[in-house]
Amino acid sequence: MLLDPSWKPLLSALVQPPASLLLLILLGLWLMRRRPRLGGGLIVLSTAGLWLMCCVATAHWLQDAVLRPPPALSTAQVRALMRGPGQTPTAVVVLGAGRHRLAAEYGTSSLTQQAMVRLRYGVWLARRTGQPLAYAGGVGWAQTGERSEAETAAQIVQDDYGTSLRWTESRSRDTRENADLMVPMLDSAGIKRIVLVTHASHMPRAMRAFRDAAGKGMVIVPAPVAAVTRDDQPLLDWMPSQQGFVLVYSALHEVLGLITGS
Repeated sequence: MLLDPSWKPLLSALVQPPASLLLLILLGLWLMRRRPRLGGGLIVLSTAGLWLMCCVATAHWLQDAVLRPPPALSTAQVRALMRGPGQTPTAVVVLGAGRHRLAAEYGTSSLTQQAMVRLRYGVWLARRTGQPLAYAGGVGWAQTGERSEAETAAQIVQDDYGTSLRWTESRSRDTRENADLMVPMLDSAGIKRIVLVTHASHMPRAMRAFRDAAGKGMVIVPAPVAAVTRDDQPLLDWMPSQQGFVLVYSALHEVLGLITGS
């Protein structure tokens, strides 16, 4: 029997560091009495792994050597996307990155910081090119609540940016479903080119999903945001930090997604 998909976030959290490394440390402690060398080795390696898990340099290596996302759009590329006579029917599509069920200060749901980074660039890109804007995001596997992420994004776009989303896809739970549900919606509207906005680390997986869903019927243009960059003082990139942990965790999540095909 197939595993209930609602377990996906929990299993992902257990497989990825730091949970997997912490479990190895516990295993090492348990082995110390019976096999001290093996137990000690596991503790040392896992502790070193935890250090690297919190370094921006590790995230940079995962991005450039493993994920290898495309670069950000250049000024010339953005200019080429501007609406005009004979232009390919185009839509700017922002992929969701989660929402908070309730932001007490607003009295309603809100987007995560990661999602807001994507949305801001999507709005900027839509305004700069004159192309319509879409947002894909439902209620994730680990989320609850009636209001979808896309509905939350639509409200933010209206209230904070004074514009509106042309399309909202609000039933998806992951990247694959983002693509499978958004592409037919845009295809029925005559769209032949999608400018895809998501984080640089997420872009390889997102491009694969949208190319699979679109086939040869649409051109998918990557528009990545928030690529990992090096610090002005390189030594700091090897120092554990909260930023390093977040970046490495996100990169490892994408590597796992590429491996599993999700």
